Amino acid sequence: ASCVQYRLVVRDVNTLQILQLYTCLDQIQYIEWSSDSLFILCAMYKRGIVQVWSLEQPDWHCKIDEGSAGLVASCWSPDGRHILNTTEFHLRITVWSLCTKSVSYIKYPKACQQGIAFTKDGHYMAVAERRDCKDFISIFVCSDWQLLRHFDTETQDLFGIEWAPNGCVLAVWDTCLEYKVLLYSLDGRLLSTYRAYEWSLGIKSIAWSPSSQFLAIGSYDEKVRILNHVTWKKITEFEHPATIANTKTIVYKEVEKSPSVETERLSFPPTRALASSLFSTESKYDVSQVPVSLQYIKPVADRANPKMGIGMLAFSPDNCFLATKNDNIPNAVWIWDIQKLKLFVVLEQLCAIQSFQWDPRQPRLAVCTGNSKVYLWSPAGCVSVQVPVEGDFQIVSLSWHSSGDSMVLLSKDNFCVCYLEREEV
Repeated sequence: ASCVQYRLVVRDVNTLQILQLYTCLDQIQYIEWSSDSLFILCAMYKRGIVQVWSLEQPDWHCKIDEGSAGLVASCWSPDGRHILNTTEFHLRITVWSLCTKSVSYIKYPKACQQGIAFTKDGHYMAVAERRDCKDFISIFVCSDWQLLRHFDTETQDLFGIEWAPNGCVLAVWDTCLEYKVLLYSLDGRLLSTYRAYEWSLGIKSIAWSPSSQFLAIGSYDEKVRILNHVTWKKITEFEHPATIANTKTIVYKEVEKSPSVETERLSFPPTRALASSLFSTESKYDVSQVPVSLQYIKPVADRANPKMGIGMLAFSPDNCFLATKNDNIPNAVWIWDIQKLKLFVVLEQLCAIQSFQWDPRQPRLAVCTGNSKVYLWSPAGCVSVQVPVEGDFQIVSLSWHSSGDSMVLLSKDNFCVCYLEREEV
């Protein structure tokens, strides 16, 4: 699904044929599929309205109007039949049921980066709350929205919450001014508290491993710390230095080369395809000899949100690898071997990393850097792929299909679908 101003377009993944075209009441600012892909919600925050469309019954329609309360966020519940709307100033979360048309209210949700978290099985929801100048967590049962547990957290200014994939442990972390990670059980017991240091900017990113065995914490001090699920103590920390000296680490460096054009093929005026190939540069990877010095940017210390520290973290679906990005070294992706707890590969790009995401089915990482190329890494090696489009197509983000056979590449105004051939085993 994609939106163009007030129109929602639903296409077939394989053929890109338009299957449905819906017209909303205003410009769409957010879309989200239900878990069973039968419904899609379109949020129009400016007007405080959510419209829901059915794929099976195109004539069916639903409009949720929050009225004067306004709207700042909207999302599906895991069952795909309830919609959670957060009103302006985070006064409340309204839970709308598509089946019974009933409404439930959750008061005092906290305005933070990640204030709502569902367990992977969809049974429970945790909500961060702020009342009387203190942080609280409420845990709800998603089947009937009954309150299961309510407890206060030992945080100064709670910044985010995240369930472990097995749904047994909830990670709660504090604002970057206070380095603190709290781990709570489903019944609200505090299992452990972790602090790496004090009096400096703290946590920037957090990621659970798919097996729930490891919690990776990215910090402003350019390190990733790995906690284990038995004692919740640190088992190792990964540093991100500007010089790679270990001879066992493979460093792939992106290099550009201008395409060679045969003079016999030149025609005037040149054809469109030839003109685009004349001015586009191809790129490939070279294996660099260590030691390698990476491009390091010293952050501006007197600005808010300095570009420093570990801004991106992601585990591979098989738990074998962890990909990280240190914002001080914006052109590099670091890939760590989790079984050996060592740095495995560094990809040094020509442009700053915009986004990366693992293939959901295998250890294969897709990277984009704001140009018209997509980069793929797997343990077998890495490759640079030019997107064959006319004009300027700058990829700023990407998203894998759940099958791992294709991915959507997004620029500011356009998108394209990249299809990958499945290897015959």
